[in-house]
Amino acid sequence: MALGIIDHLVVSSATLSEGVAFIEDLLGVPMTEGGDHPLMGTHNALLSLGPEIYLEVIAVNPDAPNPDHARWYDLDYFTGPARLTNWVLRVPDLIDALHRAPDGMGDRVALERGVYAWDMAIPQDGRLPFSGCAPGLLSWKGKQPAPNLPDLGLRLAAIEITHPEAEALSVALAPLVADDRISVHAGTAQLIAWLDTPKGLVELS
Repeated sequence: MALGIIDHLVVSSATLSEGVAFIEDLLGVPMTEGGDHPLMGTHNALLSLGPEIYLEVIAVNPDAPNPDHARWYDLDYFTGPARLTNWVLRVPDLIDALHRAPDGMGDRVALERGVYAWDMAIPQDGRLPFSGCAPGLLSWKGKQPAPNLPDLGLRLAAIEITHPEAEALSVALAPLVADDRISVHAGTAQLIAWLDTPKGLVELS
């Protein structure tokens, strides 16, 4: 059984510029322009967290047509300030991972953005299980963004997940990922990431 590894963190925002400003102010480094996701009607910007992990700011693209299906990461219903809303695992075999994943993780959808192409599990309503605390699952086809981003010295130190059903979430994660940077605790549903930066350890939530 091949487990997944952390691929990226997702910061959702009402607008892309607002989300980029939030991250750049918090971390003190510039983000890299991403691109458009035509199938989802969204666009993004990226930031390296090392050679295999990155951070994504994502928002609805006001210049894109509205899709006839739910956008990913529950973006159709996003309100409030920019914040960490999701995390994503990279898996070698998406269908195999879905067989081991909890119900509601979604169906395989083929996606692309510029030179990148991947398959991702997307729930029909856009909402990942456990109030979004369950990870998204994807499998890249060829090139990946993380190795091509400028390395500004940031690294993912930890992901703290709190949820009222912490035990059930831990059980659901066990067949998907084993990473001592991930911890699950009982509490109100929330994701917190701790990032090592040139100015010290920074909390992203």
